[in-house]
Amino acid sequence: MVSALAVAAGPAPRAPVRRPAPSPESTSGRVRAAALEALLGDPGAPGNPAGHRALLASDQAAALSPEAEGLLDDFGMHREFVPRELGGRFDSPEALLRVMRPVFRRDVSLGMGYGMTTFMAASDVWMRGSREQRSWLGGLLLGGSKAAIAQHETAHTNDFVRSQISAGPAPGGGLSVTGAKPVVNNLHRADALVLFCRTGGHFPGGTQSALLLDPHTLPADRYRTERRPAAVGLRSCFFSGVRFDDCPVPADALLGAPGSGVTTSLQSFQMSRTLMASLSVAAVDTSLRTAVLVDRRRGPGAAGTAPVDPQHTANTLTGAFVNLLLYDCLAVVATRALHLLPAETSVYSAAVKLLLPRVLIETMYDLSTVLGSQLYTRDGTVGVLQKHIRDVPVISLGHAGTVACQATVIPQLKQLASRSWFTEEEAPAALFQPDAPLPPFRYDALALASGRDSLSASLLAAAAELPGRDPVERALRTMTEHLVEELRDLRRRVLALPPLDGATPVGPAWFALTDRYVLVLAAAAVLGVRRHNRDGLDPFLADPAWAAAALHRITRRLGTEPVELPPECMARVHQEVLARFGDRRSYDLHNTPLPG
Repeated sequence: MVSALAVAAGPAPRAPVRRPAPSPESTSGRVRAAALEALLGDPGAPGNPAGHRALLASDQAAALSPEAEGLLDDFGMHREFVPRELGGRFDSPEALLRVMRPVFRRDVSLGMGYGMTTFMAASDVWMRGSREQRSWLGGLLLGGSKAAIAQHETAHTNDFVRSQISAGPAPGGGLSVTGAKPVVNNLHRADALVLFCRTGGHFPGGTQSALLLDPHTLPADRYRTERRPAAVGLRSCFFSGVRFDDCPVPADALLGAPGSGVTTSLQSFQMSRTLMASLSVAAVDTSLRTAVLVDRRRGPGAAGTAPVDPQHTANTLTGAFVNLLLYDCLAVVATRALHLLPAETSVYSAAVKLLLPRVLIETMYDLSTVLGSQLYTRDGTVGVLQKHIRDVPVISLGHAGTVACQATVIPQLKQLASRSWFTEEEAPAALFQPDAPLPPFRYDALALASGRDSLSASLLAAAAELPGRDPVERALRTMTEHLVEELRDLRRRVLALPPLDGATPVGPAWFALTDRYVLVLAAAAVLGVRRHNRDGLDPFLADPAWAAAALHRITRRLGTEPVELPPECMARVHQEVLARFGDRRSYDLHNTPLPG
């Protein structure tokens, strides 16, 4: 628990975070993100078109803010979604994550509606498209156009393989498309549409295919769209349904080889799941900052507005920061694995998305208790927390939902347990170091499964070298040892399960073990980030207090043998909460300056 003394005293003096001055010519994601933060300005400023007041007004109107989108146009955000070889800026998922976090920190709907929906559609084209398709879409996006992706299957609990749209050869050549998709974001202004559909036995190699379409060329009597009512979450996004009635499309609309739609989907999910789950951190960052703001405004001596239980408030804020750091460790690892361990990212991308509702959504609800009745505020800086509470859960739905992610991990558990756990070499240090140099990203290096897990091996490496010089380090070491035993127990239990033969339903034990495995991976990410940043630029990351607090939360979720957390751990973390609020720095691992 955070001591009342720490709450009253506020942040203790600390060494400043030392960061090298960036070169003006730098084109790194970190530098571009800083430039975007400055352009978007102070979100609390009343007249800021990208501020909380303006964005909340757009949310109430169920429309994206044209002024905020104009600022993103001025920045050239649309260029971030196009590969460098086609004239854009995209060469790294991590750089895209850094640049998009300032947007998601302000408004998840703006981030989705302006860009991430377009990028998720375009990413399939960069991965599978022909030279002509890539060039055509690249030219559109560089000109400011949007793209949409039609993949959701709400009639079948988002099982995209059971598509309600089918395509086959047309009598006069080309293809004929029939069926409907109920929910498509941004379709009303999309100049390109990536459509997933059933192609059955018409093509060898698979029953699913993807198409790249120009919706403006489709005949109006065979292609219809219908707006859906605004949802509770992401109200500003424009969702449409689409229907095709024996609609002719050209044969060269096929995206990739005929029948390759399932493979395309599963590989593209590794990118979309990782980025969307990682971008959620930015919204929780703002939610934590909002809760601290409310607490500071009504602080001690504020008659009638002081918190009923200051200790509970301090504990809630501190716990939220620990959860955010815990989650961001796995998010950073999963994002950097797209470069460094692309064959393993099917597991890590599913893991970070599985953790989202369990950690981040729970954290925002915890933060709502700090606001009390102010949670119902609909405008200004305080009102943004309510909006994030509505928006972030939507990210965890659909093909990236809990069951879909579990279904990605479960078929790999046996192979991981028998061939990788306790035998694999540990992951490279760069996996845990935000902004460290990365090799070029390659779509063709992504694999559906590899049977390898270097991240869990890093847990074993950390356990072998943790010191025990003080109570915090000793607690950290003890919890790490418990987690190693947890992985050992997981291995034994997974190997004891009957094989998955396709005829027997997957039992509850598979899902329970998958959830426990994800928590072990999160712990390995925490230990790796702390271990490989001890000599870095941020003294807080070198401190064992935050890592011990994070592992304490993980072991409590796992129900392992309890370890008493030294009180100085949470007191130190609470000091950092207040210090970052006062210094206007982000609460994620990047610890970056914020405007205002």
